[in-house]
Amino acid sequence: MSDTVLCPCGSTKLYAECCELFHLSRRKPQTAEELMRSRYSAYALQRIHYIVSTTVPAQQGLLNVEDIAAWSRETEWLGLEILKNIPKIGRNHAQVAFIARFKENGSAQEHQELSAFVKIEECWYFIDPTVPLPTMKQPCICGSGKKFKACCGQFFV
Repeated sequence: MSDTVLCPCGSTKLYAECCELFHLSRRKPQTAEELMRSRYSAYALQRIHYIVSTTVPAQQGLLNVEDIAAWSRETEWLGLEILKNIPKIGRNHAQVAFIARFKENGSAQEHQELSAFVKIEECWYFIDPTVPLPTMKQPCICGSGKKFKACCGQFFV
């Protein structure tokens, strides 16, 4: 199937030549935008393990995997539009603004977000704002050794 189906991420490539490479751990996303696109595809294809594993490791245990799986399964995914890619906001941070279009309970909806990403040991991770974040004076979730406010926290003020 993946040899003939376009990738849900909107790249116009075949899934087998695009996000499937990430989902099957054959490649790692080299940019935050690649990670954003592959995460959208993971939602569309119910690859929940990928969604969890590409979230900042310190947050993975805080994710409600059952809710993520249910939302992924019960939603019709209509497309992803990248509005803006800010590939380097610092040494290890990037942001991607996007609109995810989907149909939930028969109603077409859009989710617009400016997502934050951090690179840890050459791997990009999504910083999930829907789970509890550290206070500004606590150590950062990325393990940088800095306080949260001086590192990843600057994207959630």
